[in-house]
Amino acid sequence: MTQTDALNPLDTIAGLDAAYRSGATTPSETVARYLDRIDRLDPEIGAFQTVWRDSAMQAAEAADRAIAAGYRSGPFHGIPFALKDIFHVEGTVTTCGSKAMADHVSKETALVVKRLTAAGGIILGKTKTVECAFGAWGTNQKMGTPMNPWDMQTPRIPGGSSSGSAAAVAAGLAPCGIGSDTGGSVRLPAALCGIVGLKLTQGILPLDGIMSLSHTLDTPGPIVQSVLDSLILFDVMDGREGWRIDQDRADGQGLYGQLNKGVAGLKLGLLSDEERAVCTADVLEAYDAAVEALRGLGAECAIFTAPFGYGDLADLNGVITAVEGFTHHGHLYDDPAAPMDDHVRARMLAGKPVKGSDYVRSMLDRQGMITEFLAAMQGFDALVTPATMTPPIPVADVDQTSTPAYFSRPFNFLEMCGITLPVQLNQDGLPIAVQVAGRANDEAMSVRIAAALEGVLSPIGRPHFG
Repeated sequence: MTQTDALNPLDTIAGLDAAYRSGATTPSETVARYLDRIDRLDPEIGAFQTVWRDSAMQAAEAADRAIAAGYRSGPFHGIPFALKDIFHVEGTVTTCGSKAMADHVSKETALVVKRLTAAGGIILGKTKTVECAFGAWGTNQKMGTPMNPWDMQTPRIPGGSSSGSAAAVAAGLAPCGIGSDTGGSVRLPAALCGIVGLKLTQGILPLDGIMSLSHTLDTPGPIVQSVLDSLILFDVMDGREGWRIDQDRADGQGLYGQLNKGVAGLKLGLLSDEERAVCTADVLEAYDAAVEALRGLGAECAIFTAPFGYGDLADLNGVITAVEGFTHHGHLYDDPAAPMDDHVRARMLAGKPVKGSDYVRSMLDRQGMITEFLAAMQGFDALVTPATMTPPIPVADVDQTSTPAYFSRPFNFLEMCGITLPVQLNQDGLPIAVQVAGRANDEAMSVRIAAALEGVLSPIGRPHFG
């Protein structure tokens, strides 16, 4: 059984912001603390691709001076974060998890990164990713697979593709991380590493300066310690001014007004028996406990009969990703001499033989399926599913021809939003999470339900590292 610690408020965005304002700590003290943990723990965890020690400390010292002088810009001022290595930062290397791009120097900075640093955020470094962000297990054959921090004896999947960002946040190497979600790449690693991942509606946040896998499905998003932190980080990534975020939090307005609304009177859709059959017993136990907690809070929970199986929707999402991924990166995977991950190569090359007419037809069919699915959801406020079919399995047991994204890919395909949060540790001390999926542009509902659940469930804690 994993030994756990309580979550330290100073490992959260909201907690650090409060501590900076009270003078209990400073950005430079905080960044130094994280850099020390990275030095001590990351050689074994392997979450970071590169660590930006000098620039991080310089930015932290600048934040010290600004906050001390009364120029705090908002709740993200002085907050360190881990950045997935597909987000470009001008003049620095962006490998996209590929040995073939190990020396690629970026010529631009991603717009969301500009917003994060303009708000006072401090980049601790770039975190590992599945090669070209195409893979849900979190493995990387050439550049290294991060350890899942919940088991440091047996290498277990951290989830992908934002594997390093999730491992870093779960291990306390950063209070938050930035990932991207094409078929679950924010939600899955967050779920498998026992933290919170917010998948936003596609198109809300800009993709400028982010390596493209599927331009139809890609969505940047927060990987964090709490539902509240997911909202703060989303607001910052969305470019909202710090004073507006402060005001909304103080007044309980905007998305922050959802945090205490509860779920009484809401109708939530549950898995059918057919969909439950793909899950392990411990996942179903945790899922059922979460559902009972929601019922206890006054929600009506009923079986949702989907017009399409989640597995079929996941497969369709995979086809779009493969076709568009090959369009963007096929030149690398077509070259047998290029040092590419063999598992990702197989996924990318699956998109090569698809005819243009078949791809266009599938995209047209997709719109009809979205309409039909939303019609079936009439009367339901949101859907609640397990986040994964299993707890994090050993890397040695991974079948690379399959995917753990059974419950996450469908909602990318359907243009919906969603959030995953941990609900329980199984008997082996491994995290299990649930997912709340909402309609497009209804992040408020997903967050409302997740916050209510987070408020009544016992925290799972964080893995102990001494």
